[in-house]
Amino acid sequence: MSKYIKITERDNVAVALEPLSKGEEILGVTLHEDVPAGHKFALCDIAENENVIKYAFPIGHATEAIMKGDWVHTHNVKTNLSGLLEYTYNPHECSVKVDREATFEGYVREDGRVGIRNEVWIVNTVGCVNGTSKMLEKLAQEAYGDRVDGVHCFVHPYGCSQLGEDHKNTQKLLASMVKHPNAGAVLVLSLGCENNNVAEFKKVLGEYNPDRVKFLITQDHEDEIGEGMKLLDELTAYASRFKRTTVPASELVIGLKCGGSDGLSGITANPLLGAASDLLARHGGTTLLTEVPEMFGAETILMDRCKDEETFRKAVALINDFKAYFIRYNQEVYENPSPGNKAGGITTLEDKSLGCTQKGGTAEVRGVLKYCEPVTEKGLNLVQGPGNDICAITALMGSGAQMVLFTTGRGTPVGAPIPTVKVATNTPLAMKKHGWIDFNAGVLVQGATMEETCEEFFKKLLAIASGEQTKSEMHGYREIAIFKDGVTL
Repeated sequence: MSKYIKITERDNVAVALEPLSKGEEILGVTLHEDVPAGHKFALCDIAENENVIKYAFPIGHATEAIMKGDWVHTHNVKTNLSGLLEYTYNPHECSVKVDREATFEGYVREDGRVGIRNEVWIVNTVGCVNGTSKMLEKLAQEAYGDRVDGVHCFVHPYGCSQLGEDHKNTQKLLASMVKHPNAGAVLVLSLGCENNNVAEFKKVLGEYNPDRVKFLITQDHEDEIGEGMKLLDELTAYASRFKRTTVPASELVIGLKCGGSDGLSGITANPLLGAASDLLARHGGTTLLTEVPEMFGAETILMDRCKDEETFRKAVALINDFKAYFIRYNQEVYENPSPGNKAGGITTLEDKSLGCTQKGGTAEVRGVLKYCEPVTEKGLNLVQGPGNDICAITALMGSGAQMVLFTTGRGTPVGAPIPTVKVATNTPLAMKKHGWIDFNAGVLVQGATMEETCEEFFKKLLAIASGEQTKSEMHGYREIAIFKDGVTL
């Protein structure tokens, strides 16, 4: 195994793949100080204000003269990013030919959509019934859980005392959960007096099958637990009629996410997700990329891959609207990466974004979706959502992802209502946190090829789509967080 990697020929820094010591000679360069794993060192002298190049793009500029062999990080590099930008559409050909076929065992729903789990979900219209939903989940899982893949509730604090877009976002997210194909049936649980009461929520939900979706207003019943159990008996019986059948991989919708990133995220795990995204596109499937603030600094790469000028304009609005959101609250637009990212070797937002956006591969951007807007275009789509892990995975689910691929270099146990596949960027993490990690991309710096690793990874994804449980599912890690931007009464 090599001790370092120079990602492209244009780069003037290399990345340590293991801790390097002062005095070591690497690539003809004598290190002037210790360099932690995942961190960068200079391959040549870099003058003050000169750009630091990684991934063949600037990741910032030197704040002081950097000598060949110096450790390159936050103490001597600063972002080049500032303010709002104007963009020009410079398209290049990157469409993917659908030339591969594969299948998995999924649940075909009455509306033709396909789920990869057959669960019964309890969706709360308001946080006031969180305790009731947890009690119903426990009792129904014990009584009826063997009929389906599980009975699950998802607590949240919203649904009342919200104003404007926040209230609409809550309704849109909850409606998307009711409609989600991984849910064979749904109990909508309400208090009764909330802003998002059943009558109002139905206006957002639209048409539904009353055999699949049932409503319980707890204030209307003396024994809400008993009434809830009756409804869950009916719902689990209904959902149990669905059986796994063979369907093409083109029915897969997979979300792409990273969290707890390190210096290897953009070298191993994120490029692996990009290769898998391209491979799924070749099968006619769909991938969703979010974390808009972590596109800043690399957004033009995605914009130039948009299928047409209309999609490009939507991508520009996606980026600028999120920057305006920061500015509206007098917050620094480029206040990123996080302390954990920096400890792992990520220096600036450009450094982080150029690594993050690799999850989207090289294929054409087919669509740009607002928060919880359902995906309709096959191929790669961009989704409005923040970088926050739980908010982002919830947004991916809200646009129709049946599964989330989640890369991490430092480790996290977080899980979504949909299967969340944890991909380690490095082998030490995969070995240490084997109870969290589903796949080790660290092999890519240990001699494994991208093509072989991607094929193995894709087989793993088809197995998970066919019922193999992820580590987060095994542990019962299932969270949602609804994106909030405004006043709470």
